[in-house]
Amino acid sequence: MPSLTIVSSGIVILVTVFVWWVVKHFGSALRHAGKLGGPVAYPLVGNGLLFLFKTPAEFLLRLGSLVEEYGQCFRLWLGTQLVIVSTDPKDIEVLLSSPKYINKSGEYAFIKPWLGDGLLISSGSKWQSHRKVITPSFHFKILDQFVEIFDQQGATLIDILHLFAKSGETFDIFPLVTLYALDVISESAMGTKVNAQINSESEYVKAVKEITNLIQFRFYDFLLRYDFFFHLSANRRKQLKALAILHGYTDSVIIARRKELSKRLMTAAGDALQANDDDVGSKKRMAFLDLLLQSTIDGRPLTDLEIREEVDTFMFEGHDTTTSALSFLFYSLAHNPHVQQKVFDEVRSVIGDDRSKSITMAKLNEMHYLELVIKETLRLYPSVPMFGRKMMENTEINGKIIPSGANVIVMPFFLGR
Repeated sequence: MPSLTIVSSGIVILVTVFVWWVVKHFGSALRHAGKLGGPVAYPLVGNGLLFLFKTPAEFLLRLGSLVEEYGQCFRLWLGTQLVIVSTDPKDIEVLLSSPKYINKSGEYAFIKPWLGDGLLISSGSKWQSHRKVITPSFHFKILDQFVEIFDQQGATLIDILHLFAKSGETFDIFPLVTLYALDVISESAMGTKVNAQINSESEYVKAVKEITNLIQFRFYDFLLRYDFFFHLSANRRKQLKALAILHGYTDSVIIARRKELSKRLMTAAGDALQANDDDVGSKKRMAFLDLLLQSTIDGRPLTDLEIREEVDTFMFEGHDTTTSALSFLFYSLAHNPHVQQKVFDEVRSVIGDDRSKSITMAKLNEMHYLELVIKETLRLYPSVPMFGRKMMENTEINGKIIPSGANVIVMPFFLGR
């Protein structure tokens, strides 16, 4: 009996400590989250079982069913992490219009091993200073220069698609568009050609595919979200191998471009690099990397690590979103032949039948119907179907209290429907 009493007392103490710990760490979150609708959550796993072993498509469909059931704003618990899902335009307006809400949600940590503290992940003063440096890189005169790259790489893609057109076979266009986007973004970002469409099995191209898939696995797999399980998996070793290749390649390009820049400056060719706003980018096509190499923050140049983080961020965001947008555009055109014909007729009327002539930004700006089709595609199939922000303090948004530590997930995919 004494031993039974000791055991019982121990259990009571453990339960008491556990309840105290839950109240201390999650009391506020539980109290405010309880005022929002959402599915029943279970101890420790929360609502994680709803998303266990789901593919990305199944994950999105599951969220869609929850939106239908619980409305524009509801709560989920992924393990012990409180997640507020919103498709309410008024809530989203508040989140996106205030500099208070620039801290990224926990899921962005899955991308950090590759991108470090690049613009996609950073927050606070670093985000603000780096954004100020990067914004001029998207000056319309600089972007005009890269239309030539889009056109040249597009010609390669067309040659590849011709092979499928002749055979009449059904095929998945997504991998082909991915390679096209990699070619465009690598040349625009780093000034180097990876020739992904010609050599899809190159070490760098395979590493980009690998790391992108691993990030996706972590985002959609409930167990792999936890570092403990991820580090035990074979995916961790695959990640380290891919990162060594990706970082090594970007580092080598940075070193080479920095040496080239120094050489040009020493030969008094640096005047061409100091263009004012009237002729920025008009004398020599400069890659995103070249602009970063010449940028300063508070009078100091960016370190090689800072440059690598921003170049890798540009590579990831650029190729991933471009691939998604173009693939869904082709999908939408294929499902709407009458729209496809109108787009085709407009393109022919603007550029004619002579494909030896280069496409220019001026010509693209004449394609008004194509622009409408692209925008409608992005409404239905946004390149980023969801993104998140982390609340750093208790925050009231349109009468709802979002507790500190909660991740707010915005769902553009359901917002435009």
